[in-house]
Amino acid sequence: MARTVVDEYLDTVAPVPRATLERLRQDLHSLLPGAEECISYGVPSFRHEGVVLAGFSAGKKFCSYYPMSGSVLNRIPETVGYEQTKSSLHFELDRPLPKALVKKLVTERRRIEVEKRVKKVKQ
Repeated sequence: MARTVVDEYLDTVAPVPRATLERLRQDLHSLLPGAEECISYGVPSFRHEGVVLAGFSAGKKFCSYYPMSGSVLNRIPETVGYEQTKSSLHFELDRPLPKALVKKLVTERRRIEVEKRVKKVKQ
């Protein structure tokens, strides 16, 4: 498999958070078959059907998941136990997000995109 910009990013990450992000990367690929890896807003991201749906990064104290929509995190009750900002969910460097939670985040993000498209068609 050809190296991607996400591989280049992960090469710069320390081993423990790199393993955590690799797990998240695998989960995102399984949840978004055919998604393209890219860099969006400076972070490794996944573009599916032309829309960036998820991203991630590693910091010194935590990893972050970016749903690429500020309203996603408020709609998923399971995110309450995590530190977060308006646009990111923080998780421990050595503990990947549960795949079930990632699935809910991705599903909600995709639902928001469908709503946008339907709304656009009705106008």
